[in-house]
Order: sequence, then structure tokens, then C-alpha cells
Amino acid sequence: MSTRSLEASMRQLPSGWRTRFAPAPTGFLHLGHAVNALHVWGIARAFGGRVLLRVEDHDRVRSREEYERALFEDLAWLGFVPDELAPPQRERGAAYEGALAALETAGLAYACACSRRDIAEVAGDVFNEESRYPGTCRTRALDGVAHPARRVRMEPGIETFEDLRLGAQSQDPDAQCGDLLARDRLGRWTYQFAVAVDDRDQRIDLVIRGEDLLSSTGRQLRLARLIGRESPPRFLHHALVRRPGGEKLSKSAGDSGIRELRAAGHAPAEVIGMAAHAAGLIPDVRPMPAGDVPRLFDG
Repeated sequence: MSTRSLEASMRQLPSGWRTRFAPAPTGFLHLGHAVNALHVWGIARAFGGRVLLRVEDHDRVRSREEYERALFEDLAWLGFVPDELAPPQRERGAAYEGALAALETAGLAYACACSRRDIAEVAGDVFNEESRYPGTCRTRALDGVAHPARRVRMEPGIETFEDLRLGAQSQDPDAQCGDLLARDRLGRWTYQFAVAVDDRDQRIDLVIRGEDLLSSTGRQLRLARLIGRESPPRFLHHALVRRPGGEKLSKSAGDSGIRELRAAGHAPAEVIGMAAHAAGLIPDVRPMPAGDVPRLFDG
């Protein structure tokens, strides 16, 4: 997307619009996070937005305090300072309970007893993130105490939206994933549900994230409407940084950790320059302090 077309799109946002940088403390930040951060802070600073930092630690099994401390340290070292800190998701249980209770009262959510294996057997395939839930428990009226898992009804219908980088998009959440899991059998909140409630309560106007999450946007918009959000957020999906074999960078693979780059003697501006080059925003690797990042987006 050209800076001119981006500028035109940004004029559609309200004055003082809000975005967020929302890492999960399940590993140390890597170069892919730096790419996302420079998009979030760069676009916000270029076009009058505010950045909220949110720790998405809904996965209490994999989240670690050391990773959370490190992400704050690494962001400060890079020079990306948030305008506001959101409460971490571990403190947001009451908000999620309230949103789910409202959906249940409206008949939009129900108890589910299905395991991944159950779903795979019905689908006749190996269960994965995009396997469609077949609606097994939709009409079973299960005891909600005995079965803590909850699903939100995704009725057939197309969600259309304009991605600020990729243009017009349309998705059918029911066809993609079926009724969406909000809370699992162990009482843990899912990513999709938690972030929809967080974005509503924290008044996030623009979600800036990697294009690997593009396919989940329709269900996020559907959830936003179901939980009562009148003005859904806009979305911008930026290109991913990939490994030589084409795989996206990941914490689990130990890719290009900010900690390792710091330990190797790189300055913050050098790491940001690496990220900007990896994202295709500059033609050659060169040092770039955080204060110069907005120039990548404002033309």
C-alpha cells in the first residue's frame, strides 16, 4: 500500500484513535515482533493514534513471568514506549465472564462437551485450527456446570471489511470454523474470545497485525457485534517476515530473538533497521532509531 492510500484510509478513523501492541509472554520477542511493533508505533505516531500495550497471557500454561518482564525491557530498549498499559488478560476474567453470560442469556452461546478427538472423528480428518465445528452440542442443552466449555453461535453469513493494506475482504465464519469456542473444557478463555472483549472494553479502533491472522478477522468482527460493540475496529494486516524456507518466524523455533541481538552488541537502531528491511519498508539494512519509524508511513 502506498503512503498516500494509507493516509486516505487513516482519515476514516476518529480523532485520537487507539491501536494496540499485544504480545503473548510465551517466549522472548523476536524480529517478527519488532516488525509488528514498528508498524504499530510507526502508523500511530504518523497519523495521530495512541498505542496501548496489552499482555495477552490467556494461555496460563505457557505464559511465564520472565517472558513478560523481558518484553517490557526489550520494547523500552528499542524505544517503543506505549501511551497506555492495559491490564493483562489474567486480570480480566470477570469481563470475559460477563460477556459470556450476556451471550448465554441471549441464547447465543451454549455448553459443549466435545473434545478435539470428537470433532476430528465427525470431520473424518485430523483436527486443526481451521477444522469446522459440526454443531454437535448445539441442541443438546447440556448442564453448564458439568460442562464448562462454551461455544458462541456463528450463523451463516458473510462478513465484509476493508483491510487498510489488502483491500476488500469477505469471510463466512460459520463456513470457516463453525460455532466458536469461547472457553475450553478446563475453563480457559480462548484467544479469539478474549481479544474481542479486550478490544471492545479498551476501545481499540485499529488492529495492526500480521497477515497470518487475516483469516480470523471475520469471526472477530462477528464476535464484536455479538458482544455489543457498535463500531467494530478496522484492520491492517502487514506482510510477515519469513525464514529462508518460507516459514514464518516463531518464538518456538528460537528465531532472531531481540535478546540475542542485544547480547551480540547490536544497537536498538540497528535492530529496528533489520526489522524495517525484513518487512520490505527500506531497500537496504541501515540503522533507524524509533523516532524515525513514522517517516516510513507518512510519505
